[in-house]
Amino acid sequence: MRSGRSFFRGRIRPSRTVESMIISASYKTDIPAFYGEWFINRLRAGYCKVVNPYGRQVYRVPLSRDEVDGIVFWTKNIVPFLRRLAEVHDRGYPFVIQHTINGYPRELETSVVHPQRAIEALRRVADTYGPRTIVWRYDTIVFSSPTPRAYHVDNFGRLAEALRGVADEVVISFAHIYRKTKRNMDRAARSHGFDWWDPDSEEKRELTRVLLDTARSNGMALALCSQKEYLVEGAVEARCVDARRLRDVAGRRFSARAKGNRTDCGCHESRDIGDYDTCPHGCVYCYAVRDRALALRRYKKHDPVSEFIHEPPGGVSERAAAPETKRGDQLTLFGGTFSLPPTDSGG
Repeated sequence: MRSGRSFFRGRIRPSRTVESMIISASYKTDIPAFYGEWFINRLRAGYCKVVNPYGRQVYRVPLSRDEVDGIVFWTKNIVPFLRRLAEVHDRGYPFVIQHTINGYPRELETSVVHPQRAIEALRRVADTYGPRTIVWRYDTIVFSSPTPRAYHVDNFGRLAEALRGVADEVVISFAHIYRKTKRNMDRAARSHGFDWWDPDSEEKRELTRVLLDTARSNGMALALCSQKEYLVEGAVEARCVDARRLRDVAGRRFSARAKGNRTDCGCHESRDIGDYDTCPHGCVYCYAVRDRALALRRYKKHDPVSEFIHEPPGGVSERAAAPETKRGDQLTLFGGTFSLPPTDSGG
């Protein structure tokens, strides 16, 4: 078992406080499921490049161990990344995995890994690296004829019981119905013949109370992601990029400031290295993909030895890396299984 091994290496001492630089990989796309080979190549190179989605500037983000305090992975399928996770650990990078497991029907998640397979993989991670490395996400909560309130109560209960002892926290969020979300949900509803709706705030708070009780009975705290209006007594505001949890994993202290990416966001400051419109899963409630066909094209063009996940068009300017602020839409985790390259299907 590796759980007894220390993450920090080299010149950094446990008592030293240093400036924080946390890498987010990534709330824009599922790097562990689809871009694991690229990520490891960039870790070995010591940097990657990302494109600001608003100004289109190119930023060079340092990834050397001396410049990175920890990594937060966001995924719905850690399985393809398991063997690469071992290299991340062996290189001395503390990490936390924000792993969504919804177990939704195919009308909403067309190509997501089966919950049992994801849970088995997370159990392996917890046994190897410790349970503080894992946060379960049950988001986004979608109300529809296949997934009404009763569905969420029963489904969440089964998943929470299966994840008892694997995760000590679950993060939930309710769908924000933006134009893009409504368009994609309406299209899926017409195609699959179901209805969907956005319930009022009290119904969401009532469900939060039920899920909180279930989480507690399975040894988990329950947190809401950027949705203070649905907080109930006993639930807490989520800090998905959480320097405190990374400190626990690393066994050392480092400085970090709270700098949310949007209203009500409690995250610590980080630098995201993903790119929008690159996740090909096709979850109909996804906020980070305009249409799946575009994401599929970009995925197929992806070069794992490139400096970028997706090569930007010409004429962009390069700047030093700076933390990015998300605008507008809330982002969720995107993911599941897909036809992964043979070189990235290990685990």
